[in-house]
Amino acid sequence: MTRIIFWRLSFFFLILFVVAGSVFYTRPTWVLGEITALRLHAAGVESYSVIIDGHRIHYYVRGPVDGSPVVLVHGLGGRSEDFLNLAPYLQKAGYRIYTPDLLGFGQSEEPYNATYSISDQADLVVNFLDSVGLRQVDLGGWSMGGWIAQKVAVDHPERVRRLVLMDSAGLRMPPAWDTKLFTPTNAAEVNQLEALLMPNPPMLPKFVAEDILRLSASYGWVVKRALASMLTATDVMDEDLPSLKMPVLILWGDQDRITPLSEGRAIHALIPHSRLEVASGCGHLAPQNCTAAFGPMMTRFLQSSSPSHSTGTLLAGE
Repeated sequence: MTRIIFWRLSFFFLILFVVAGSVFYTRPTWVLGEITALRLHAAGVESYSVIIDGHRIHYYVRGPVDGSPVVLVHGLGGRSEDFLNLAPYLQKAGYRIYTPDLLGFGQSEEPYNATYSISDQADLVVNFLDSVGLRQVDLGGWSMGGWIAQKVAVDHPERVRRLVLMDSAGLRMPPAWDTKLFTPTNAAEVNQLEALLMPNPPMLPKFVAEDILRLSASYGWVVKRALASMLTATDVMDEDLPSLKMPVLILWGDQDRITPLSEGRAIHALIPHSRLEVASGCGHLAPQNCTAAFGPMMTRFLQSSSPSHSTGTLLAGE
């Protein structure tokens, strides 16, 4: 009887292993997303949705209920889970962290008639603050999210206590790379995009690249519409940034090819009281891959009360 039970269990686990392997092979991005969801749940991160202008907007929140609020805005093609590695630094320091999915991204709705422009997404962020009862927050944004955060800070300075810009877009600087790579159509373009996003990226397995292409074919229209709006330069912030009065921290990866360090330095020059910190050896994904550098610096900045115009360099892993 014991031997029969053993073989039955062995057969069951073999079947389970084969099924799990098959699912991972055909939908690796979904599997990795589910693993991320389990990590968030295990960390006590709460998942909610609110209705803004008739559309469902998803967000995560973590940290003590009475903690000072921090809102982090993801970039183009991103999602709230992109701050999985950064948020724990802020949570450990006692902050209450909100990471919304912008309209059209992550788990939020994707209305076909939306513009997905910077100004509309900035209005969404302000409406999000109203919906969750936040009068004033420390606001951070990454890449396109940094552009959106700039727009919120300029148009509604009373809502932003401190501003953090991470490898941010927003200036009148045309991309020096092919923007079509953000919606790749073949494996070569997927690898080119990976090379833009990070220094020395690992070669993606063919089945992973194919799954990325499947997602791009399904959801790439949102990215294309957002990019088209940004490329009009309608919402560029060059003339508005000098008006900012709140403390501003600018965090950058020195190997960024999407928004190069020259853009970070230009933003720094436009905001007289800002502080620029550079992570050595890090690319555009620095807020995700170089949090050992970004996390402590951002935490110290949020806890400080006296901004200063200065520049520093952080080594990745410090």
